[in-house]
Amino acid sequence: MTVIDPDAQADWVPEAADEDDVEDMPLSMRLSIADTLTLGNATCGFMAVYFTTTGILIPHLTGSNESGMARNSAATAVILMLLAAIFDLCDGLVARKLRSSPMGAELDNLSDLISFGLAPAYFVLVYGMVADDAQQRVSALAAIVVLLAVVLRLARFSCVTLKDGMFQGMPSPFGALTVVSIVLLELPFVPTLLAIVGVAWLMVSRVEYPKPRGVLAVAMLGWIVAAMGLLAAWAFDAPGGQLLLQTGCALQVVMGAVIPLFATARRVNTFRGNRREARAAQLP
Repeated sequence: MTVIDPDAQADWVPEAADEDDVEDMPLSMRLSIADTLTLGNATCGFMAVYFTTTGILIPHLTGSNESGMARNSAATAVILMLLAAIFDLCDGLVARKLRSSPMGAELDNLSDLISFGLAPAYFVLVYGMVADDAQQRVSALAAIVVLLAVVLRLARFSCVTLKDGMFQGMPSPFGALTVVSIVLLELPFVPTLLAIVGVAWLMVSRVEYPKPRGVLAVAMLGWIVAAMGLLAAWAFDAPGGQLLLQTGCALQVVMGAVIPLFATARRVNTFRGNRREARAAQLP
């Protein structure tokens, strides 16, 4: 006759129950590959804030004159924002190819808020504290404008249904990189402030931007990698690194200004074409 130890049996039953709990875990609690990339996006945004604080703000407040460390930290912070943009680009591609969990959209919005809302806004705030000709309170106001623009844009993105293949307003990763590029150009304070506010307005505007798919996604990825190279050259004080960085930042700002012009011209042409078709249909 087989004797069963009651204590051993009691220990065995909860283990089976635990296995059943894992199998019955709601799908909303399971992370997909795309969700993991999204969390990488959030991590990069947080680390960008960390390097901006420890490498730029704290040395400035403590009276350190190590400009090289500040340059390296600024480059690292921006590279992390660029890496966050790569994660943001890839998680969408992976989600379309494989799958995403039911909380994927919420994770994406929260991560974008950290990497493309908080991180660039904080970068602008610190710029207002360390730049010679900047005004701290006005810079803080500009940083708040950037942050709120991203918050409003992400909220609208969750509520509004748009036609396939288009964004309404400048995408937050593109807007964040444009804001940072404006700061790195080291223009006079007033033009810098006006340009930053202009980018914030574009993010909440109704200007249509194409989604990065296919060739456009590859081009965007290539541009981000090239920007990382420019930042690395500038950080290590390579010959011509400053000029290369300013050229890359200027191209980013020009793209931010030109795309809305092309979008507006396309809408005008479409409106005119529809009017011509309507008039032709009315003719006998």
